[in-house]
Amino acid sequence: MGCTTLLKLTTILSLIIPLILALQYQTAFSNDIEEDEEYIVDTPLSNLRSRSRFLASVIKRGAHCNPISYNVCNGVSANKGKSILHCCKTHCRDVLGDKNNCGVCGNKCKQGQRCCNGKCTDTFYNVNHCGKCNKKCQNGVKCEYGYCGYA
Repeated sequence: MGCTTLLKLTTILSLIIPLILALQYQTAFSNDIEEDEEYIVDTPLSNLRSRSRFLASVIKRGAHCNPISYNVCNGVSANKGKSILHCCKTHCRDVLGDKNNCGVCGNKCKQGQRCCNGKCTDTFYNVNHCGKCNKKCQNGVKCEYGYCGYA
């Protein structure tokens, strides 16, 4: 009876452990992006049609733009240098953090990658971007499965 119980326990654990890892992966990567609904530009723009200086310093996420005639966001620095906006097709995108326009318009990151500072990055095993962009592990601690010191 001891071998049968051990075999059942091993089978159950072999089914449960991958499920737990999958749930941890989903939790680690689904809720860690804090996206603002607007960009605060570092230098107010003179070409925005606005009566207020404050409104001329805010661009809504995904704002409509036209790269030729109404270009409100090409190369605009925002959020204290953490975002750089470009007019991708017809919408303002942050090329430092948008996984569909990483570094330049149209550069899509691969499955499991994030756009960290304009570069597609595997946040599963990168000690400088562990689980999310700019989350550094302590010296000597490995990043595994998006967690520092996973064991």
